[in-house]
Amino acid sequence: MSVTTTVQAVRLEGDQFSTTAQTEERPEEVCATGGYPAPSVPEFSDLYIKRRWQLEHMAAVFRVFARKGFTEGTAGHISVRDPVEPDTFWINPLGIHFGLLRASDMVQINEDGHVIGGNRVAVNKAGFQIHGAIHKARPDINAICHTHSPAGKAWSTFGRPLDIINQDACTFLGIQAVYENFGGIVLERDEGERIAAALGKSKRVAILQNHGLLTTGFTVDEAGYLFTLLERSCEVQIMVESTGLPKKIIGKREAEYTAKAYQDPVSTRKSFRLLKESEWQANCFRKPYILKLNLI
Repeated sequence: MSVTTTVQAVRLEGDQFSTTAQTEERPEEVCATGGYPAPSVPEFSDLYIKRRWQLEHMAAVFRVFARKGFTEGTAGHISVRDPVEPDTFWINPLGIHFGLLRASDMVQINEDGHVIGGNRVAVNKAGFQIHGAIHKARPDINAICHTHSPAGKAWSTFGRPLDIINQDACTFLGIQAVYENFGGIVLERDEGERIAAALGKSKRVAILQNHGLLTTGFTVDEAGYLFTLLERSCEVQIMVESTGLPKKIIGKREAEYTAKAYQDPVSTRKSFRLLKESEWQANCFRKPYILKLNLI
């Protein structure tokens, strides 16, 4: 005679949910310890200095993406809303490899797609249609990243969001959108508008069916980190799916608790800072100031 034993999973209760999860403190302060404040997003009194800072960090995101293999011909683009003229944005020029881009290479365009500043060269039309529509629809978004990265392309064929199956995936709880259509290369304004509509009023990342990934952020650092994490999460879920074994999905309460810290713009920017500084060190024989100058 066989005996079947059922083990009830233990649900976490107690102080961490009753106090930490309900605290009014900044999430990065909750996660930090040691008696010193956690770094925050810099504030600028001079918008022209902020513009320069954004463009240098935009170039750094491109360098990181290049090292991670997110390039695919002329596909892929990053944009940043201009702080001086917020109805315009900066985007990468058409036909320059991510690994070679500098702040001085970036192009400023208006909502009609006309080049009005920076490097006066052509930009990717699909990039303008996608980014222009999102910047117009979502004034809360300052930066957007989209590339045809390998795992993102693979996962996009399923046309469904990622499951919350590990701690890092909690970052995407409630902020994922899926654009359940593929209208071909985005050369028309209405296709860009449909992608923007898929994000709605609050989603921050999107899986574009049969296309790839798109992330947004308050800063380009945030959008860049969310993209690297979304790409890695697609890769991990594909690995999990390939086993054919049942998955354990993280509980709603635990996922919300974790997401509160991981989704914070300061936390995501801080996470990207590690990637950025590693890139500077790797390319400059541990003299990061050299590459910082070369980003200009």
